[in-house]
Amino acid sequence: MANHVSSLKRARQTVTRTEVNRANRSRVRTSLRALREALTKGDVKAAQAQYRETVSTLDKSVQKGVLHDNTVSATRAASMRAEGPGHRARKA
Repeated sequence: MANHVSSLKRARQTVTRTEVNRANRSRVRTSLRALREALTKGDVKAAQAQYRETVSTLDKSVQKGVLHDNTVSATRAASMRAEGPGHRARKA
């Protein structure tokens, strides 16, 4: 266990940041899961709406430092190939 005041503070900050990062990562994974489910259902409007929400969530995760920009770029590109604006939803 930390003994110095500064190391105790860093330990407290680490716990707080870990909780925040875990919540943000969970939000991203949930959004991606919802997008995959919308695609498999074949509902084009729902898939497009979920795509917009997922991209927004991914962009916010970059701003918060949860995910790297290149990781999000690759995920957005894969999502766009699967279901971007103007694309048809996959049939289940």
